[in-house]
Amino acid sequence: MSKVSYYTPEGLKKLRDELQQLKDVERVKASKAIAEARDKGDLSENAEYDAAKEAQGMLEMRISKLEDALAGARIIDESQLDTSKILVLSKVKIKNQSNGMEMNYTLVADGEADLASGKISVNSPIGKGLLGKSVGDVAEIQVPNGVMKFDIIEITR
Repeated sequence: MSKVSYYTPEGLKKLRDELQQLKDVERVKASKAIAEARDKGDLSENAEYDAAKEAQGMLEMRISKLEDALAGARIIDESQLDTSKILVLSKVKIKNQSNGMEMNYTLVADGEADLASGKISVNSPIGKGLLGKSVGDVAEIQVPNGVMKFDIIEITR
């Protein structure tokens, strides 16, 4: 049974597009690579064939994971979300108590996380630590080298 994950409409479209690409384009390429390697002779000593079969297995595993993710995917209705607490799709401004550095993050589903654009997963340590907090709260987040404390400065959508 797949677990439920919440996505924005754009994030869900990206997931569906990737799955379609893998099924329609990459599967065909993998099959051709196997056929070409098979045509080169003895399969017991054919490293190219083994590599093509392994690549196909990895591709099928990725397709299966995407299908599971899509089976449990739900679109978030942002108009129904409480803006007083940090939830999925909240944009938060936090301040690190130890060094005074301010950061802006948007909490998103695992499949949409992209630290370079300020999107962190709700299942990441920071994401889990921020969920449910309100402006003025202090989030204590367990990280590998101790506990970090963040002041919640602002929550928006």
